[in-house]
Amino acid sequence: MARFSAPHLIKLAFSFGVPLLVLMMPSDWIPIDGLTVLQHRLLAIFLLAALLWVLEPVPVFATSILIIALELIMLSNKGLNLFRSGTSDHPFGELLPYTDILSAFSSPIIILFMGGFALAIAASKYELDSNLARVLLKPFGNEPRFIMLGLMLITAVFSMFMSNTATTVMMLALLTPIIASVPKGDIGIKALVLCVPIAANTGGIATPIGTPPNAIALQYLTGENTISFLEWMSMGLPFVVVQLAFAWWLLQKLFPSSLKNVNLRLDGRFQKSWQAWVVYCTFGGTILLWMTTSLHGMNTYVVSVVPLAVFTLTGIMGKEELKLINWDVLWLVAGGIAIGLALDKTGLAAALAHAVDYSTLTPFAVVLTLSIICWLMANFMSNTATANLLMPIAAAVASSMESLTQLGGVQGLLVVVAFSASLGMILPVSTPPNSLAYSTGLIESKDMAKAGIIVGIVGLAIVYTALLFLN
Repeated sequence: MARFSAPHLIKLAFSFGVPLLVLMMPSDWIPIDGLTVLQHRLLAIFLLAALLWVLEPVPVFATSILIIALELIMLSNKGLNLFRSGTSDHPFGELLPYTDILSAFSSPIIILFMGGFALAIAASKYELDSNLARVLLKPFGNEPRFIMLGLMLITAVFSMFMSNTATTVMMLALLTPIIASVPKGDIGIKALVLCVPIAANTGGIATPIGTPPNAIALQYLTGENTISFLEWMSMGLPFVVVQLAFAWWLLQKLFPSSLKNVNLRLDGRFQKSWQAWVVYCTFGGTILLWMTTSLHGMNTYVVSVVPLAVFTLTGIMGKEELKLINWDVLWLVAGGIAIGLALDKTGLAAALAHAVDYSTLTPFAVVLTLSIICWLMANFMSNTATANLLMPIAAAVASSMESLTQLGGVQGLLVVVAFSASLGMILPVSTPPNSLAYSTGLIESKDMAKAGIIVGIVGLAIVYTALLFLN
């Protein structure tokens, strides 16, 4: 009955009231030029998604399903007849193919998650997770804060050279036996869970290959603006170290553990059955394939199908194990993909990005504006899609403003935008690592929002400070 308590009803009323008000508002009142009817509708849906995901009056996966349903009904070419034509003086826009919206359920990201869940389920079944945790975390001792430091350092290092999502899958598998050693109700568990996605999202910033926004920035950094691998690391690695140190301190303050020591009970031995060996080899082989995609040609998503095929074929994962896959998280991720796709296809994301007249701003204001827009958008849509959208704008603005040379010119602006995209981690749908951490059931979206907002804002402040004083 708690779901229908007064606070929940107030949150529901507010969540639906604000988007409804925007939907009923004349397009001329919205400070975005040339807004089409479909973009106007999507703006209302976008606000509804943001409010429901942040306030959480209903489960977050339910919000995702609602968003997909609204897009199909109000924006697709097979939606309600009432919504397929415009009656106003404003341009209507092109309806989205309903198959594109439904394809969110079969996105490569969903397959990546399923492969990750398969690895975690098999690793837990044959105690690989606890044995790996014993080996990797033993040097960090038994204090909760140092266990968290170990988790963050290992996660960040792996994220520099392989998929952030794949790294999170592996590290959350190691976290399972640690959580089992912590008494239920200890708030410190939230810090242990949140430290993994924060470290994964942050660690990728250190190298050009660590996260897609970095690679996208490099596409525009050519000629005299070229940045080498080591030059990028000379900027990214110090930032990652400072950011991780702050996040480590922050999580201890936000979610302090009542324990001085944690008895990890990680004294077991590796099992020797043939099924266990299949799990060991598949786990290690999958990670190796993830780390060497440039050598064999298969991308991260294709590799993710391998453990699913191996485990189901050998019977390591049967019907009961398949039921253990976090289907609610897959729905949650599908909703995030659907909202990102609609923002891109309708042109609303581009309209939001171009809503600012950059020519009237000072050099630092340009950097600040593009960076904050990027950070805000990356919290609600793929940071890769956000970078793809904003990077050409940033490159064009930087090339046309000679005064930006005092802030690093094209290099400075594009690096800041790339960093900003990776700092968007407020919601479970913000990044795949966030969604995976949320799937543990040990944290709420408000916990993630609390930590993500502070980490994001402080990270942006560090970037701006470095830009001002190091150029």
